[in-house]
Amino acid sequence: MNKGTFFCIDAHTCGNPVRLVTSGHPNLKGESMSEKRQSFLAEHDWIRQGLMFEPRGHDMMSGAFLYPPCSDNADASILFIETSGCLPMCGHGTIGAVTAAIEAGLLSPKTPGKLVIDVPAGQINVEYGMQDNKVTFVKVYNVAAYLAYQNITLNIPGLGELNVDISYGGNYYVIVEPQQHFPGIDVWSAAEILRWSPIVRAIASETVNCQHPEDPTVNGVSHVLWTGTPQNENSDGANAVFYGDKAIDRSPCGTGTSARMAQLFARGKLAIGDDYTHESYIGSQFIGHIEDTVILDTPQGKITAIKPSIQGWAKVFGKNCITIDDDDPYALGFTVK
Repeated sequence: MNKGTFFCIDAHTCGNPVRLVTSGHPNLKGESMSEKRQSFLAEHDWIRQGLMFEPRGHDMMSGAFLYPPCSDNADASILFIETSGCLPMCGHGTIGAVTAAIEAGLLSPKTPGKLVIDVPAGQINVEYGMQDNKVTFVKVYNVAAYLAYQNITLNIPGLGELNVDISYGGNYYVIVEPQQHFPGIDVWSAAEILRWSPIVRAIASETVNCQHPEDPTVNGVSHVLWTGTPQNENSDGANAVFYGDKAIDRSPCGTGTSARMAQLFARGKLAIGDDYTHESYIGSQFIGHIEDTVILDTPQGKITAIKPSIQGWAKVFGKNCITIDDDDPYALGFTVK
């Protein structure tokens, strides 16, 4: 039976939606959030479909559930949901969920202004600021990010060859920089990005095998990060991140920013201690920073990964109560191709 009532707080992080679900949490099996993620996908995915897809959501919709901590040192756990599934990690989702939860009094940190949160990709640290009972910023100390593949040639029918890198920042990204058959996001329209992204992702998935060395359930290319000339003079880079079936991230994308910094670090263009102000397709910004490095054992051997942070902001704009009932023929939502 697919039936339930879900109270939600709706917010956006630098333009991209975040729906924090505050009731109707299913009981999940497992000790870690990685195991709980698998439990949710196997037994409760109807909740994600009903809350994220039309008519209750839309192509860009993403959200989160707060759960009790899995680790003794953590304040809480987060399960990320969106139209594409349950992500191992979501930067903009963390910023939005933390903002909504702190302002609503749903999170009580052990140390004011700081949080330790268990997520499916591992454990993250968070800092946030407050003024007049509002969260002014959230800084996410993300999981380790690394360049998985460099200089991969993809033959895209109807477009031509693309030279790409594939980088991990909590999810795996195909990173496409301006070249012969891609002039940049400042030239391409959103329609062109949406047209070519699913094809690029599919061919990249056939070309390389992406699996996290520490958690085999974190696997597969899920995002495409197109780059180009920024709109703002103080931005170091700009992106249009494609996810799901038809979504372009309106935020600068937290895991995408981490993946981009890992790529630039591996190329020698960024170093420990460097900032990287990353701009979204609509011009909003995250401030990325390379905090440190760590060695990871991968199938390709030992590599140096970065420990990135991402700082941004979110705004709460609504609260709602959503019902999902079997008597609705669209209880599990739909997408329009």
